[in-house]
Amino acid sequence: MENSASWEIQQADSSIKNENTEIPVETRTSSGNENQNEQLVIDIETMLKTSEIPVSDECHIYRVPDHLRKWNGEAYTPQVISIGPYHHNKENFQKMDKNKVRYFKSFMQRAKNEINLENLVTTIREMEDIIRHCYVDTVQLQRDDFVKMIMLDATFILELFLKSKLRKWTRDDPMRVEAWLFDMVTRELLLLENQLPFFVIKKIYNLALPSLSNSLSLIQLTFDFFKHFNIHNKAPKGEIKHFTDLLRFFALPPHDKLPKRDKKTVFPKYSATQLREAGVKFEVVPNKCLLDLSFKEGVLKIPLLDFNDDTEVHIRNIMALEQCYHANDSYITDFYLILDYLIDTTKDVDLLAEKGIIFNCLGDSSAVAFMINNLNKGVFWKNMNSDLCCLCEELNVFYEKPSHKWKALLRHQYFSTPWRAASTIAAIILLVFTLIQTVCSIIQIVPIV
Repeated sequence: MENSASWEIQQADSSIKNENTEIPVETRTSSGNENQNEQLVIDIETMLKTSEIPVSDECHIYRVPDHLRKWNGEAYTPQVISIGPYHHNKENFQKMDKNKVRYFKSFMQRAKNEINLENLVTTIREMEDIIRHCYVDTVQLQRDDFVKMIMLDATFILELFLKSKLRKWTRDDPMRVEAWLFDMVTRELLLLENQLPFFVIKKIYNLALPSLSNSLSLIQLTFDFFKHFNIHNKAPKGEIKHFTDLLRFFALPPHDKLPKRDKKTVFPKYSATQLREAGVKFEVVPNKCLLDLSFKEGVLKIPLLDFNDDTEVHIRNIMALEQCYHANDSYITDFYLILDYLIDTTKDVDLLAEKGIIFNCLGDSSAVAFMINNLNKGVFWKNMNSDLCCLCEELNVFYEKPSHKWKALLRHQYFSTPWRAASTIAAIILLVFTLIQTVCSIIQIVPIV
């Protein structure tokens, strides 16, 4: 018994010793976890600080979301010139990058009595953080590269505007030698991903050319350059964020005349040709303000719509801007959503072209119909122009009025084509003659009293 007890005591003592020897191993493991956790905590804190970088209230410049880009990526992507950081340093822009340096040299020569290179660089560097925060996506460029990019892009735009305004081009200027290049650059200055904040260009213009800017403001110079898009002759005033915002500004009435927004959304249930069959008449509104859509006394008035090679690019970029920044004021999106319901087939396009509403430079009615029917893919909306809500309700009620509905049915079923109309009329005449003959036969059979 004693031997047994002694053996148990030894075993217990041995077990305790083993436990004591394992404790440092656990301690080391715990310490290792703490070290790993410490590094992880630092990484997470860094991530949180990075995510708190504010976006400037001055301007918001976005990348086009993938759910919009996938339907027509080329409409949002520059081909000949990069402005800003999103497409900077791509190989296909090397030729134009050399032209930017050339324009920079010309601009500095123009401003030689007002500003030197050091002052210009200092001015941009002082604005660097504000400018970076205007871009919603993080800009990866190093500080010096970023400042240089802003300087070359801003001075290129200013020099281009001034050359265009003053009609002073050198003979070997690529923008004049290659006739297509000027038009391409003009178009790509309006792309959403190809923007500089307007206040940056304005700051450099006022600083470098103070005497000129006193007599010709940058907003006037900008309006003059893009005058082709100044579709209802607004006075050159109002705050704009960048050139895509300016393009949207051109398409809308003054801010104080914008309609209220309604949480409900109503769209036409019937296409243009169906509405015509019900008795709706179509008229063109001479100007291009898209909010001049109206329906009164059976007449639907639609603003002039010019469809050319640039139309889809401009519309898509404005709609992308509204999706990203003007979600509660998407007036342009409202219009093209309604137009999508009015135009289902080439017959609808032909009808509106016949009425002078659509000016088709694409040549093919199917191209216009395809464009309109694809503009709204991937688009979301929260509310709607209250005036257009009422217009759509009135259109639907007009069509569904029994007399108008029967009129539409008769026209669609029996008078939709000249041959069908001729057949219908012939059938009616035949029916009338048959009826007369039947009446005459009955009169002959029945004896006269």
